[in-house]
Amino acid sequence: MKERVLKSLVPVGTEREVIASILQAPTDNHEAKLSTPTMSASPLTGYSAEDAALTEAFATVAWARMCEPGDRVARRLVSIMGAAGSLGHLIEGASAVKLAALAAEASQPPAHSPGGSVSLAPSKAEIAAGIGRWRPRLNRAATVTDCESARTHRMRLITGASPSWPGRLTDLGDHAPLTLWVIGDLPVLSDAGLAVVGSRACSSYGEQVTGELVQNAVQHGRVIISGAAYGIDGVAHRAALAARGRTIAVLAGGADRRYPAAHDALIGRIGETGAVISEMIPGSPPTRWRFLMRNRLIAALAEATLVTEAGTRSGAINTAGHAAEIGRPLGAVPGPITSASSFGCFRVIEEYGAALITKTADLELLMGVEKPAGEGVEYGKDSGGGEASPRELSLHQRVTDALPRRGARGVDEVARNAGITLDEAATVLVELELLQKVARVGADAMTAPVEQERWALVRRSR
Repeated sequence: MKERVLKSLVPVGTEREVIASILQAPTDNHEAKLSTPTMSASPLTGYSAEDAALTEAFATVAWARMCEPGDRVARRLVSIMGAAGSLGHLIEGASAVKLAALAAEASQPPAHSPGGSVSLAPSKAEIAAGIGRWRPRLNRAATVTDCESARTHRMRLITGASPSWPGRLTDLGDHAPLTLWVIGDLPVLSDAGLAVVGSRACSSYGEQVTGELVQNAVQHGRVIISGAAYGIDGVAHRAALAARGRTIAVLAGGADRRYPAAHDALIGRIGETGAVISEMIPGSPPTRWRFLMRNRLIAALAEATLVTEAGTRSGAINTAGHAAEIGRPLGAVPGPITSASSFGCFRVIEEYGAALITKTADLELLMGVEKPAGEGVEYGKDSGGGEASPRELSLHQRVTDALPRRGARGVDEVARNAGITLDEAATVLVELELLQKVARVGADAMTAPVEQERWALVRRSR
């Protein structure tokens, strides 16, 4: 990497002041954790420890801006080459071939390693697709604005090198977040926690059961982790606060975007005694895809996950799936077989082997269970429980999220907002058109090339 490119990564002046004000640096009372365990040599060698830490953090924020949640390729590159090293090569205009070669070289284990010389680096094809997603979002000024917004909203930025980085997130492997933006207490993120999730449209039965079980969990010193949504999430947070316990709200948008708006006061209270967190940069809007990916953080932050009431299409099933994939103890509360609000719980019990929770003693057993060695499933492998294809859950969802509720957008803007390449956006838009979910608009519709069309969501009549 050229020296001028490396120097351009180092924050100076106001940039330096802003990033330093929000970052929990590796030197804050604890020995630094290595955020780049496989990196053979840092490009920041020769810089002061403070300059190196601030530059790596600043580069990590830039990567967080460029990526959608769960971007395995970006996470792998950052793990191998460091945030600053990989970003520098991207700014320099390195090709996918060069980046793949550099990553492969840096990820090679020592010659005496028992594992041999197997590279863990992403492939050239994966990196090429990644560059198409990342470069449209690469913006230094916007990255500085992200940090300024975090300071305005009193957020703390933590990365894998921060003392308060929750170690349990490492179970997500290459799907772990690059950053966490936190409003509230940092140490609470690593305390023993119970994830409590369920349906947005919960019944009085669900509210009662959730309240009683959360109170029991709080009495046993557990932090309650949920997503601040309507229904079971909100009940779980409120029950924890009422029991004088602590709770963590994991948001799908930026930590400053209190969503839903009706829970503004609740989310504010959570931040006062517990923590409000997000992996998304400040100001990011929540989308359906981000809600789905947020669920993996809820599952990973907790030592166990409890589903108290859920319908067949509840997002809580997605959270339960993540918990099962990383080997977390999983429990579900049964309900009446005539109640559609409990069908999701039955599914979690049947498909994921969730423990049946019918009394507080069952919950206590769930929270005290230690994960047996070797029982976890490697994160990212198909668990066989889902109904929709990965493409439907990812690219289709991200493209529909990138289209406005009213009006239309061009393919280039859709690709940028969705964090995918132009080719991917064009292909998915045609697929969605065949599914009658989107339509071309304008006088030249169906005659101009796909890349020049403007697209809109199809509004269904009620």
